[in-house]
Amino acid sequence: MAASRLELNLVRLLCRCEAMAAEKRDPDEWRLEKYVGALEDMLQALKAQACKPASEVINEYSRKVDFLKGMLQAEKLTSSSEKALANQFLAPGRVPTTARERVPATKTVHLQSRARYTSEMRSELLGTDSADEPELNVRKRTIAGPRPADEKQSDAELDLILQRHQNLQEKLVEEMLGLARNLKTNTLAAQSVIKKDNQTLSHSLKMADQNLEKLKTESERLEQHTQKSVNWLLWAMLIIVCFIFISMILFIRIMPKLK
Repeated sequence: MAASRLELNLVRLLCRCEAMAAEKRDPDEWRLEKYVGALEDMLQALKAQACKPASEVINEYSRKVDFLKGMLQAEKLTSSSEKALANQFLAPGRVPTTARERVPATKTVHLQSRARYTSEMRSELLGTDSADEPELNVRKRTIAGPRPADEKQSDAELDLILQRHQNLQEKLVEEMLGLARNLKTNTLAAQSVIKKDNQTLSHSLKMADQNLEKLKTESERLEQHTQKSVNWLLWAMLIIVCFIFISMILFIRIMPKLK
């Protein structure tokens, strides 16, 4: 099925946003955030269309838009460690946006931002900020240079610190994924139990309605039977009383009086 005009505009704007995200931007750059907001609006409009693309395509668009939105939110954080941690939770696109791409652009942007945040963390650990560069240049001029053994030891310690930090972040991610899996399992189990309880309750209500109908029918039959029995018993008692009364009269008339 041919792509609609809205989908083509969305793909073009998405390619533009991916290209801007891959470039080095100024902190005051505001266009990318506006473009991502426009992407969200276009994606919602595309989902509301009658002739919309396949669900896999829409999910891929949503994945890329969410990645760009999360990347912008991660850039607003203050600490580089927080940025690196937020960057790990981002999920780039799985399919290239255009046929010219061999690797999804969002995946490349994800790797670039990860390397940039790692470099920022290294700078924070070493204390080599951009404001301290003149002082470092003076030190380089006054000091011939650090000893090779000290430099190797410093690099080894730095790599060890970064490795520990990376392991801690991976462990935290694994724990959060485990909690998410447990929550999903518990939710599915609770949903299954609730579904079974609803089925049991529906069956019980149905049986109660059937029993109520049967009880009504039997009550009506019992009432009719009781009325019939009372009528026959009443007539039988009247006949017996009349027979006894007539017998007594005849007995009195026939038998002579005792002198």
